[in-house]
Amino acid sequence: MRKVLIANRGEIACRIIRTCQERGWKSVAVYSEADRMMPFVEMADEAICIGPPPVAKSYLNQEAILDAAKRTQADALHPGYGFLSENAQFAKRVQEAGVRWIGPEPEVIQMMGDKVTARATMSQAGVPIAPGTGALASLEEACQAAAEIGYPVMIKASAGGGGIGMQVCPNEEALRQSYASIQTKARAYFGDAAVYIEKWVSPARHIEVQIAADADGQVIHLFERDCSVQRRNQKVIEESLAPTLDVTIRKRMYQAAVAAAQAVRYTGVGTVEFLLGSDGEFYFLEMNTRLQVEHPVTEMITGLDLVAMQCDLACGVVLALKQEDVSVQGHAIEWRIYAEDPVTFYPSPGMITVFEPPTGEGIRVDAGVKEGTMVSPYYDPLLAKLIVSGSNREEALAKSHQALEAFKVEGIKTNLPLLRRLAQEPMFTSGKYDTQIISQLK
Repeated sequence: MRKVLIANRGEIACRIIRTCQERGWKSVAVYSEADRMMPFVEMADEAICIGPPPVAKSYLNQEAILDAAKRTQADALHPGYGFLSENAQFAKRVQEAGVRWIGPEPEVIQMMGDKVTARATMSQAGVPIAPGTGALASLEEACQAAAEIGYPVMIKASAGGGGIGMQVCPNEEALRQSYASIQTKARAYFGDAAVYIEKWVSPARHIEVQIAADADGQVIHLFERDCSVQRRNQKVIEESLAPTLDVTIRKRMYQAAVAAAQAVRYTGVGTVEFLLGSDGEFYFLEMNTRLQVEHPVTEMITGLDLVAMQCDLACGVVLALKQEDVSVQGHAIEWRIYAEDPVTFYPSPGMITVFEPPTGEGIRVDAGVKEGTMVSPYYDPLLAKLIVSGSNREEALAKSHQALEAFKVEGIKTNLPLLRRLAQEPMFTSGKYDTQIISQLK
């Protein structure tokens, strides 16, 4: 690789550019008109405007991004997360343009992107899946299946992700009310109206296992992350290792994640997500065929650069690490800083007048903004990620409390008050929390 185009924005674009700088590669940023003054545009060696603010006309504009890669003679493209990162058609077009795609093969992206196909594939591989259905043909079929599975159930978009296109249904009336709207949302967001049903597991913990795999078929796990602190089915805090997780369950999850990657002949860095029920049973949720937002916690406990690893694996480099070569070094927690009201979770766009992140040993801040940045209403409101590590969880929590108190953002609302509260909330500090923790706060 000599020049990498980053088909993304914000903090993840800044993160990828840093690895490019360390490797001596040139970087190309693509940006919308709304992002012209964003830090990632300034950081890159080259920058190309790809359209007006709406994502459909910029960050989802395949033609404009491919044209930017051609004009700048980029020989590789990193999609980051979100946007086109799990779009198999785009990945294939990138390869056909003679540009290296930093991610798994398009066929794998397609297979895992279709949640119905993914469930079937995982079941054949012996990976536990929750009771559920294939793609549903009608509302009546959905009601009949739900009655057999037993309420509550969750109706999901087959092509969905990121917490979008899903609805918990406690009874048949709720299912009948939600069926058409979820189909409509699925068609609008993902271009595919197919939906399916899964048993709703609650209370539950959201645990994911990071994996890395090379073209020779070698797969290793890089331990797990607990992502159970969520609002609107989207993650707010992640930590590694998962606290209070039974050793036997942890080992079984690692084995299941590796089996999942082997079943689809995965190459690159990826994540296998599970739901862990209160009864100790866990189920496959989905496989993310891209870099995760929360990848820094894994980097902090392993000392690895996952972006560099992604790039190496995309170039066909064989994994230099064996499973026994990777070890856990302490504990890490990631706190996502959002531009949103801490009570209603509504986005809070506007000008950042003060942005003073904390510093110190064991403190890392991956930010996509700075003082004077205009936060746009067009995109996800994630501003930055505060990642704190310590020799153990207690030390990481103590450092987190101090770092969150020191983090200053003014000019817009942020979720910092919520994060500061969670840092001292007994449900969280005990490590015995599940996906309902935020809704249970009084």
